[in-house]
Amino acid sequence: MKNIIKTLIVMLSSISLFGSANAGELSVNGTAKATYNIVSGNNTSQGKGLGITNELNFTASGELDNGYTWSYSMELDPDDDSTNGSNDGAAKNDDTQITVGTPFGTVGMFVKEGGLDAEDAASQSVYARPTDVGDPSSGTYDNYTIDSYNNIQYHTPADLLPFGLTAKIAYAPDLDGTQNSGNAGGVATTLTSAGLGRSATEYRVDATPIDGLKIGASYMNFAGAAKQDQAGESGAYYATYATGPFSFGYSQAYKAPVQADNNTAGTTTVEFNDQRNYSFAYAASDDLSISYEVEKDELNYMTASQANLEQTSKGIQVAYTMGGATIAVHHGSYDNAGFVDGQNKDQTLLALTLAF
Repeated sequence: MKNIIKTLIVMLSSISLFGSANAGELSVNGTAKATYNIVSGNNTSQGKGLGITNELNFTASGELDNGYTWSYSMELDPDDDSTNGSNDGAAKNDDTQITVGTPFGTVGMFVKEGGLDAEDAASQSVYARPTDVGDPSSGTYDNYTIDSYNNIQYHTPADLLPFGLTAKIAYAPDLDGTQNSGNAGGVATTLTSAGLGRSATEYRVDATPIDGLKIGASYMNFAGAAKQDQAGESGAYYATYATGPFSFGYSQAYKAPVQADNNTAGTTTVEFNDQRNYSFAYAASDDLSISYEVEKDELNYMTASQANLEQTSKGIQVAYTMGGATIAVHHGSYDNAGFVDGQNKDQTLLALTLAF
């Protein structure tokens, strides 16, 4: 880690010494999405939901005199927190990043942005993963990810290594998840054995060893916590293959939650989660695509007397694109939803997405 920090300092120093920025160009793009969401099943009294998602992304880019490039991005996402009273629906700074491209790779600073987790990388769903469509399960164990915290990153050049191999590393010096502006101070952190720690590091590698095949993996861990029985960590690997109108994907992810020092395991204390995703898609034409995905999340408990419990989420989707507009239909089924044994749900969602 010290060598990586030194490398970043040298690269940033070379930029400041030998480059001056030319005026960049500003652009605005985003999406507007309207959805109609129907969830049914046992143990649920949920109604039908109507909603509109709208996000704006302001981007700017330019070039230094020495040929290095830079880019800036800021996303605005309306607040949907009903507890905010009059501020509910107000546009908020959702993610921000600044990156600098050099012959030696790319360095950047990310505020609640820049996740490297490969857990979702294999999904071929034409709309979204079954557990990412309003998530009727309300209990999916997603991996840890660095974009929960403000972080700095280094990415290797795209054509440096054989087989299209690229590597990325991200470091969060503090587990600070606030939307900090310039000159912001760090957050006060009380280190306990039940906490994740002081800092976090995430790694990601991807490769294309043959035409149509892409593989990759990621890993994230924490440092600086007080003594623990089990430290928090997560990782994933994936593979995708495309041939003609067909594409396939498989991934497996693991997450180990923190177990405090001298922890007494209860019957529902989770030792780790094992998630397996299978998906395929078929492009019937340039405009029409169909996909099917299965996600299996298995909770493994600390006590042998507690049987492992698996949540299974399935989704079939159809998407039709007309220029900048996409109409999508999703139907999903969720068994043991929310990791409640015997609780099953069904979901049907209609979505119109407009890109601009």
